[in-house]
Amino acid sequence: MVSDFLVIGGGLAGLSFALKVADKATVVLTCKSTLDETNTACAQGGIASVMYHPDNIEKHVQDTLVCGAGLCDEAVVRMIVGSAAGQIAQLIDWGVDFDHTPDGAYDLHREGGHSEHRILHHKDNTGAEIQRALTDRVRRHPNITVLEHYFAVDLLTQHHLGQTVRRRDGNIECYGAYILNVKTQQVGAFLARATVVATGGLGNLYHTTTNPPIATGDGVAMVYRAKGMVENMEFIQFHPTALYNPGERPAFLISEALRGFGAILRTPDGHELMSRYDSRGSLAPRDIVARAIDNEMKLRGDDFVYLDCTHKPAGEIVAHFPTIYKKCLSIGIDITKDCIPVAPAAHYSCGGVKVDAHGCTSIRRLYALGETSCTGLHGANRLASNSLIEAVVYADKAARHALQHVALYPICDRICEWDAGGTAHTEEMVLITQNYKEMQQIMSNYVGIVRSNLRLKRALDRLEIIFKETEELYRKSILTKSLCELRNMIKVSYLIIRNAQEMHESRGLHYSIDYPDPTKSKLYED
Repeated sequence: MVSDFLVIGGGLAGLSFALKVADKATVVLTCKSTLDETNTACAQGGIASVMYHPDNIEKHVQDTLVCGAGLCDEAVVRMIVGSAAGQIAQLIDWGVDFDHTPDGAYDLHREGGHSEHRILHHKDNTGAEIQRALTDRVRRHPNITVLEHYFAVDLLTQHHLGQTVRRRDGNIECYGAYILNVKTQQVGAFLARATVVATGGLGNLYHTTTNPPIATGDGVAMVYRAKGMVENMEFIQFHPTALYNPGERPAFLISEALRGFGAILRTPDGHELMSRYDSRGSLAPRDIVARAIDNEMKLRGDDFVYLDCTHKPAGEIVAHFPTIYKKCLSIGIDITKDCIPVAPAAHYSCGGVKVDAHGCTSIRRLYALGETSCTGLHGANRLASNSLIEAVVYADKAARHALQHVALYPICDRICEWDAGGTAHTEEMVLITQNYKEMQQIMSNYVGIVRSNLRLKRALDRLEIIFKETEELYRKSILTKSLCELRNMIKVSYLIIRNAQEMHESRGLHYSIDYPDPTKSKLYED
């Protein structure tokens, strides 16, 4: 299949890019599941943008820089924050419905790390509303072909023309991707003038995650195998408040907006928790709150802490958080009367494929957007609700750049078809499922909220065994989605561990017991 643009991924980043270029070019958009199952669709809290006084651009910039623990790219932060209102306007024009107050103003929430109320939302299912509006528009556009249940296996570069490519050569080009039709198990070469990787996050590397099952780090793994540049993979954000409901996966997210509304974190015996850790209390940034909860659970031997909003008016709780109210009620918890048991869960990757201010990767003709990318906005810790606005702002930057250059990129017609010779169907699925479970155990036990040099070394040693077994299985097998996902997750796990080993300090989301005092880090000595 041939098109001007190949977009891999169906969340906010991929959909908005497709819409922004489709009036002037042809687009093939693939996703490995359906357009209803994305990280965007699961986003409860909202999207951050400065809308009203007393808030201003400088406050949002400073909140982001502080949260990022000194590793944000300030120019990128200012660009995204300054572009946010314009992109919000376009989302509204595309049909996204954000909540308003009775007087017609936007009903803005406040979340951890934010100094002002600046989170636009649609009840407590903002991501689902954004996904609905953009999916409807994409499906109706005559220049966009949507292919669901199509899994991108590998990016096509000069390597597939028999040439040697090296990571830092600077001359690698992307010509499209080999893509697996999940239903037929056939792999085809999808050729394009330019390719966009927007495959979302990687939460399923961990046993407990708020991410949907599709979040397996596919884009990062593909770009790294194609010799693209990846950075900041050690910074994995754990959301502090996932509903503690053993056996449920993914974990149900209890939005940070509930704490912005006034909910208080408490230990199981009822004592307020966060004031002992941070002056901002329950509205401290996520890395601080997650570590505090993790520490309390380990000290006390508990499996969870409580989030208490019972002191707030019941009618307002139900009106503002209907999804959370309904979910908790389904397991016997009335959040207007009962505290909510919560525990941290893997939630977001602040690192990813390194991109410039236009979303361009180190591989020519290849863009990376959304959680797959590393723009410099988040630094060592993502400020709540900054990710959706990053996705749509960078989709706009990438679309503008791509439309200016796409005519210069010819279709490469020398790519060979996929060779499945010598492979056979995998008869023992246990070979995949067992390695999947072991990989999750390694990451959860050794590369979680708190780490150490010893834990990271053990993780890498054990992962090496699983890597060799999986690569051998990959070479011998007819491809399946589960096998490709496992291969990608092992690759991304390796990148996280190696990046973490290179961090000789604690900073943001990377906290090591071997470097407990970040104020003594060289990076803080100015």
